[in-house]
Parts: sequence; structure tokens; C-alpha cells
Amino acid sequence: MKVTQMEILEERKKSIRCGKGDCVQTLKCDNDSIAGSVSQRACVYCGARVVLNPITDAFHIVHGPIGCASYTWDIRGSLSSGPEIYRNSFSTDLEEKDVIFGGEKKLTGAIDEIVRKYSAKVIFVYATCIAGVIGDDIGAVCRNAEKKYGIRVIPVQSSGFAGNKSTGYKAACDVLMKLMESSGQLPKPDREKSPGSVNYLGDFNLAGEAWIVSRYLKSIGVEIVSKITGDSRCEEIMKAPDARLNIVQCAGSMSYLAKMMEEKYGIPYIKVSFFGLEDTKLSLIRIAQAVGGHDAAEKLLKLFEKEEKYISGKLAYHRSRLKGKKAAIYVGGGFKAISLVKQFADLGIKTVMVGTQTGKAEDYETLRNMVEEDTVILDDANPSELEKFMKERGADILVGGVKERPLAYKLGVAFCDHNHERKHPLCGFEGAVNFAQEIDMSINSPVWAWLSKNSKGATT
Repeated sequence: MKVTQMEILEERKKSIRCGKGDCVQTLKCDNDSIAGSVSQRACVYCGARVVLNPITDAFHIVHGPIGCASYTWDIRGSLSSGPEIYRNSFSTDLEEKDVIFGGEKKLTGAIDEIVRKYSAKVIFVYATCIAGVIGDDIGAVCRNAEKKYGIRVIPVQSSGFAGNKSTGYKAACDVLMKLMESSGQLPKPDREKSPGSVNYLGDFNLAGEAWIVSRYLKSIGVEIVSKITGDSRCEEIMKAPDARLNIVQCAGSMSYLAKMMEEKYGIPYIKVSFFGLEDTKLSLIRIAQAVGGHDAAEKLLKLFEKEEKYISGKLAYHRSRLKGKKAAIYVGGGFKAISLVKQFADLGIKTVMVGTQTGKAEDYETLRNMVEEDTVILDDANPSELEKFMKERGADILVGGVKERPLAYKLGVAFCDHNHERKHPLCGFEGAVNFAQEIDMSINSPVWAWLSKNSKGATT
């Protein structure tokens, strides 16, 4: 039975486009989640933490209950080429008595202990729901600590009830701007900038993806001044104003920072994506045109020829096994969703459902013009909606994050983790092969035929 707009909650109708004949054109998006919908957009602290945590030499103190600190270890599968302190969890562990009497003294003690034991140079202090509710002034605590120790102690205003995950992204970007200001850089064009230099915003070095992109850029004569934030160092971020261009991979989390840097430091930005062959090549071309030298085009052609020669046969094999399959997509940002639709089309797979947690109106308009008319487009979905549309449209695979994995397996649908816990790269040329291989192995696994055979006649 097909799902119609009449069967969707009234509050959700403007956030879902069901396909043919649907009157919804511009999706309602970027709002707080509906209470009780169990969607993934609700936590401000989550948004701030995923952006800042990959800064490898910073200390991250969670001012809240111990449960919030569990959102730390391998939070994004972000790899480091040096310091590993970011993998540790520090928390004030607020309890009932702290809710009554306040937790500022406890936070001061935590900062003192970290400075004494580890000689910390930069500390981030995250406000959680409890800290916001009881009214702890973490800003004052951080300022006092900075005066006492002469280091940067920066509050992250990420109280969970203050907004949604996108709000957390903005809180993290505000912190990054404060860190850059620590360098004393002059605003706008009042300083010399290195030719052919960029900042790489919105890549968190999942499975070493920032290293792959760095290699591509180096081969065409482009230097990365600062990676924000995968495998980054605090001192490296302070040098970010020296770059000539910002390239933004995760637009949902980093467009806000790119706009602030353009306003204060005069650094223009372009949105890029290194997921899929088409977007990888297009992004490298745009970067080369913006900051590359006179021979950048020639170097690009050699890079494309070398990489495509290596992967063409492998992709052809997987395309022959995947043609005609159907995919459902539910990821964090709109730019990634757009790239995934292109990747699936390249593999001969039709996208029958696509949604995001933090997509913008322009992202959904782009998706609407890319997909077929009967493709479902939805914003900030809950598991019930994902289940209904996947079953209705006959999806063979769901691409999403770790939270969607149990849902896919419950429905007997293949799954591909394209979120923060994966251990293999999916960006660039080699990532395109890894993606095709994973999709092929998942969809064509013999387990689905076995499940279908053994489910016949089963009682529920």
C-alpha cells in the first residue's frame, strides 16, 4: 500500500515530498525536531562535539552528567597523525547535589587538574542540558582559568535545550573563530597570504580521508594551511587566516564558519564534495582554477588519467552487478546526499528515497531536480517514516549512519554506513571503488536470499 500525505502526521506533511502529484515543493527544514518523533536533530551538544572533537591536541571537558561524556571515544572514526589526547574523555560528572548547589566549583577543579597533570595549552568546555538548566556561568569560569594559567580555555555554548544539532554546529564555529583570534592575525587583506593555499573545512578525517584529499591537492601544487577539523592541531587552526581560499566539504557544519572568515579575513569559499567520481573531479577543477598555478590544469589531467586507469575495470565489474537496484539515502547533510544520488546513478542504481538531518531548502530543491518524480524526499525523518517509505518503494539498500543500521536489517534490507564510525575511506577515486564494492557486497550478499526463503510461512 502506498503512503499518501493523508497518512503522515500533520506536523510532518510540509517536510516530506512523497512523489507524483505531491503539492509540497519547498520542504520545511532547519527547525527543531517535533517532540516525541525520536529524530536525530535534537542535541546541540552533539553538533558541537562532532565538529570540535577531531582537534587532536585540545582537551575537551564535558560539563554535565557522565553519560554525555560517553559521546567521545571514536566519535567519528577520526584519525590522527600525531596527538591522541582527543580520544580521552574528561567530564565534571554532575550529580544531584551539583544540580542543587551548582557545578562551577567542580568545573574549576576539573580545569585545574587537567592543567596540572597534562600541561594543557587549549581546553574546550562544553555546556550540556543540565549546565544550562541550573545556570552555571561557564564563561566566567573559563575566563578566570585563562587569567590564572595564561592558556586558552574556551566555553562551548552547547546546552542541549537551546536549539538543535545545527545550533551546535554554529556554537562550534564560534569557538573556532575565537581560536583563530588567539593568533592575533590582522583582519581582511592586511597581511601576506601564501599563493596556492587553502583551508579544508568540514572534513573530519574519517578513515584518513583528509590525507587522501591532501595528496590530490599537493599533486597539483595546492597547499592545505589548516584542516578544520580532522587531524588538526590548535596552532594549525590559528594559522587559518593565512589561506587564500576556504574549501567546504560539509556545508551543513561549516558554511557558517566560512561566511564569518570571509567577512573578517577576506577569504572567499567554495563548496566541494569528494564523494563520487563526478564531484571529486569537479571539485579539484574548481580548486585548481581558484588558486592553482599556471600548470595546474596539466597536473590535473595527469592525476585523472592515473587514477581512472587504476579504478575503471573495478567499477565496471560492480556496475554490471548493481544495475537496476534501488537505493534509499538518509545522511547528515544535503551536499553529501546530492553526491550520493550521483554516485548511485553512476552505478546504475535508482534513488527511491533521499533525506537528510540538516539539509537546507536549496539542497532539497537541487535534489528535487536530480531525482525522478516518484522519489520520496524528506527532512529530519524518524524511523517510522524511513521504514514506511523503504518498504513502499522497494529499496534494496539503505545508506545512512549507525542509528539506521538496525532498522535496515530488521526490514531485510542491505545497509552501507556512510557516517562517522566507518573505518574505510569513501572519498576520492579510491573511495569510489570502496563504495561500489561495499554496495555490491551488501546488496548481493547471499544472506538476503536465505532470509527470504526461510521467512516464507513463518508466523509473527
